[in-house]
Amino acid sequence: MKRLGIWLIIFNLLVVAGSAQTKRDPRAVGLAGAYGTVADGIFAVGYNPALIAIQQDKPFMLQLVGFDFGLVNNYISIANLNSISGDTLTDHEKDVILRNLDESGGLRLFTDVHLPIPVLNYASGNMALTSNMVVLGDITIPTGIMSLLLNGNPIAEDLDMTLEMDLLGVNEFGFSFAIPGQDMAWGMTAKYLQGLFYFGIDNDSSYSSLVTDSTAVHGEGVYFFRQGIGGSGIGLDIGFTTNDINGWRIGVSLINAVGRIHWNRPGFIKNLMAGGDNIYGNKDDLFHLNWSGTPLNDSMAVRYEYYIDTLNVGSLSNDSLFYSNPTDEQVIYNLDEDGNLKKFSTRYPALFRFSVAKRWPDVLVTSDFVTGFQDKFFSRNRWRWAIGAELLRNPTLPVRFGFSWAGSDFKELGMGFGIHKGPVIFDLGLAFRNGIWVHTMKGVNLSLGVTITSFKSRKSEAPPAEETPVVPIVPEGRF
Repeated sequence: MKRLGIWLIIFNLLVVAGSAQTKRDPRAVGLAGAYGTVADGIFAVGYNPALIAIQQDKPFMLQLVGFDFGLVNNYISIANLNSISGDTLTDHEKDVILRNLDESGGLRLFTDVHLPIPVLNYASGNMALTSNMVVLGDITIPTGIMSLLLNGNPIAEDLDMTLEMDLLGVNEFGFSFAIPGQDMAWGMTAKYLQGLFYFGIDNDSSYSSLVTDSTAVHGEGVYFFRQGIGGSGIGLDIGFTTNDINGWRIGVSLINAVGRIHWNRPGFIKNLMAGGDNIYGNKDDLFHLNWSGTPLNDSMAVRYEYYIDTLNVGSLSNDSLFYSNPTDEQVIYNLDEDGNLKKFSTRYPALFRFSVAKRWPDVLVTSDFVTGFQDKFFSRNRWRWAIGAELLRNPTLPVRFGFSWAGSDFKELGMGFGIHKGPVIFDLGLAFRNGIWVHTMKGVNLSLGVTITSFKSRKSEAPPAEETPVVPIVPEGRF
């Protein structure tokens, strides 16, 4: 079982290295995502664009550099690996592992990188221009594979062995504006989504299974791999927020209310990757995928089929347990009836957010309720509650803590600080994901950024202290 734990760690690291939410910044990480009513300027984009109305009387904001990296899974942690170390596992321990994975749909591995394009994130007045490169990787190993590793192949039980995989790179360019009102403000962000690349398994056309009867093992599988180089789409965020009322603020937003990327369209990225001859899919490309020695251009997809026929003790001496022949492994031209390149699209997941915050002179407390509508990339089809606090006793050195909860296995602890000196704003955030201790966390998130503003700084005014009524002093001996 020690080998199993080592194999899982190596696989997780390979996934992370091979693949590189929506927008995220260090302050959001430190507050564990409780950010929907306190985000400032350019950082309101992706959380609640109505907050840009709050900044209209503040000086400009320009982000110089930023970096955000995260990785997370739903099972692997130091504590869990220690629990399965040793020579053998009991049946009860195996059942607990498989039950936990089955409830989550398998062993899920997710990684994301956010890189704000330098000097192209700017906010002033009630408007903001933002740009952000996002690289996402989402892979799910089915429970059937894990069951096979732990229990072997059960008799007369069909194991689902279908892998799921999506790798996506996209540039988000957004224009945001907000309209302030007497009691509340509303705002929106219109986004152009420039698809960089996509590679994934088409779930509707892929399957894999393994079944054992009394005499042999049988199995078959088909995987349809699809790629996209260069794409485009649009996105739309909308949000509402109240103005400050005795230090309270409430907000509601829908991020990516509209958001879809259409692949295999002509564009800058495809021309760039095609090299000097402007033809994608040959030796002079800057980059292309290969399958069995064949360079894949944007009109190609891959259909791989395998099968196991009557695998038994006598056939174990064969060179390979899986059999496929050239007719089962095909490079398919993804063309329509007229010979034109087929276009396909991927949905950019949407998020709904309800937020509330309370500010005192030396502390800010904020809380968010967030849900997605599908289990895809940074979205989860379940409610997530987050609460965070920012200590402002020393305004030049704010300290942040946050905690979020989305079920017993999806907890997150965030922490961070900032150095705000004159026109320079430096922020750092760190979060333990799917766990709140070093030995129980199943992922980590690291974020940092440097932003500049004018020498006036962007300090928010603290809510006015409650006035103490003046009691008139009555001279002694008089009423």
